[in-house]
Amino acid sequence: MKEISDFIHKGALTYLNRQYKILVIFVVIVCAVLYVLLGFVAAVCFVTGAFFSALAGNIGMRVATSANAKTAEGCKKDLNEGLKIAFSSGVVMGMCVVGLGLLGVSVMYMIFGDPNMIYNFGFGASSIALFARVGGGIYTKAADVGADMVGKVEKGIPEDDPRNPAVIADNVGDNVGDVAGMGADLFESYVNSIIAAMAIGVLVSTFANAVVLPLMLAGLGILVSLAGTFFVRAGSEDAQGALNKGIYASSILMFIISYFLIAYLAGPEAINIWFATVAGLVAGVVIGIATEFYTSNKYGPTRSIAESSQTGAATTLITGLGVGMKSTVIPVLTVGAAILISYNFAGLYGIAIAAVGMLSTLGITLAADTYGPVADNAAGIAEMAGLGKDVRKRAESLDAVGNTTAAMGKGFAIGSAALTALSLFVVYGQTFKLSTMSLTNPLLVTGLFIGTLLPFLFSSLVMEAVGKTAYSIVNEVRRQFKEIKGLMEGKAKPDYNKCIEISTQAALMKMIIPGLIAIIAPLAVGFLLGPEALGGLLAGATATGFLLAIMMANAGGAWDNAKKYIEEGNFGGKGSDAHKASVVGDTVGDPFKDTAGPSLNILIKLMSIVALVFAPLFI
Repeated sequence: MKEISDFIHKGALTYLNRQYKILVIFVVIVCAVLYVLLGFVAAVCFVTGAFFSALAGNIGMRVATSANAKTAEGCKKDLNEGLKIAFSSGVVMGMCVVGLGLLGVSVMYMIFGDPNMIYNFGFGASSIALFARVGGGIYTKAADVGADMVGKVEKGIPEDDPRNPAVIADNVGDNVGDVAGMGADLFESYVNSIIAAMAIGVLVSTFANAVVLPLMLAGLGILVSLAGTFFVRAGSEDAQGALNKGIYASSILMFIISYFLIAYLAGPEAINIWFATVAGLVAGVVIGIATEFYTSNKYGPTRSIAESSQTGAATTLITGLGVGMKSTVIPVLTVGAAILISYNFAGLYGIAIAAVGMLSTLGITLAADTYGPVADNAAGIAEMAGLGKDVRKRAESLDAVGNTTAAMGKGFAIGSAALTALSLFVVYGQTFKLSTMSLTNPLLVTGLFIGTLLPFLFSSLVMEAVGKTAYSIVNEVRRQFKEIKGLMEGKAKPDYNKCIEISTQAALMKMIIPGLIAIIAPLAVGFLLGPEALGGLLAGATATGFLLAIMMANAGGAWDNAKKYIEEGNFGGKGSDAHKASVVGDTVGDPFKDTAGPSLNILIKLMSIVALVFAPLFI
């Protein structure tokens, strides 16, 4: 177990170190550009945001890769022991993200005293997050697809079988994509929501503490998230119920205590601002519940995909796409309701505060999300180390819950991205005095169409990158099974490093173009077509990016758990035709839910923050 865990740990660190070498070059170039165009403060804030974002993901990944074997060991005792260890490692990640995020924004504000000066902190965080998310997503899903297509479909061997040459690369990918990548993703959502609320507080607020209130709400959110973690430790064999208990407890505490904090800081306007905060908080919970309904194999939508697998892969894919598309309804209506409620009670400031409210309990939400990759790794280690059926079954049970918590985390991240992007868009509109944007304006409509196009172009590049890398992995795994004598019989060891190297190189090379699109597109439209066209671009990208991201994340999560449902013994169980069809669905869903989908929410926020950072130049 220790040997396998060390292998995963070293592979993840090797990838991150090589990724950082590329990102350092990017940060230095952008820092120099910002220094020349916007001054010293902009450059300092950008570098600080980039550093804190990378640090949060790095710490979380180090903890996760040391907790995986401990979780498998805990599963020897019982399910709850494994749950406690995996969740505890997730808490480290969650608290690092919110702690470093709040620390960074607070220090920048204390030093420079103007929220408009610290957009570049968010710019640095968003830039690193996009590269981390895209690169990690390409790595993990290419390895996962390659391992599944040859191992499970062609060779008929179990998932995480040590004979599979791609199995270690798959486990490494879980950490670089779903831990380091997700951490950087939600770090930038968190800081950008706070920065946007502070900036709007300067522009439109009517009370003295409007700028400080978002920071104080975020601080309160950290405390209630910590309190919520204790509810997860109530010894229950229901892992999903235990995690939900912690999240709901934190939300209820935030609901109650936030009123007293807001009353203290906002005075007569407190009740309206509290309603806006609660609108965001409740929206986050509703999106999480809706995501669980559409992606958990306890409910009808995912079971319908499993049932359709009995007639082949085509019906698996058709049903899964239908479920993913339908799953957009509740999140869109929920975010829309949160926007209307928060605006009616507290105006533009209310919309920004709703985003802060939604992300206030991020500490525990991200902890439940990061728990997933740790549980996944633990199940893999239990299989590879031969710990027996009981341990493997417990670890797989935790892993199945992890798929749902990961899907809920992605839904939450995407919902918060929509609110955060809208808050940034409000600041952009205030900056250029764009109180109304006419659809009869050809520049705006052109920008709108370009904006609606970008999420599709971005997703296509990312999906193709996963497909091409997976093609290389599949050929390498086939080669090893063919050329290494005794591998299939378990008498020889595969060359794990070769698959790790293929995934690493491809991920680092193919993350660059999608990442640059998010920066170059708004700059090109802003300089060539002007502020109104750029406003249209931001509106179009936010709308289509939000919908596409929800559809992809939920379809992918549902396909994954439909496969798990069949593996539990339903519709023929492992090795049946239905199982093989569900594996195909899962492999299509992998880049949906872990690469393209979650990367889109960073895309829409990064374009908004780029528009704000370079707004003085467009003027």
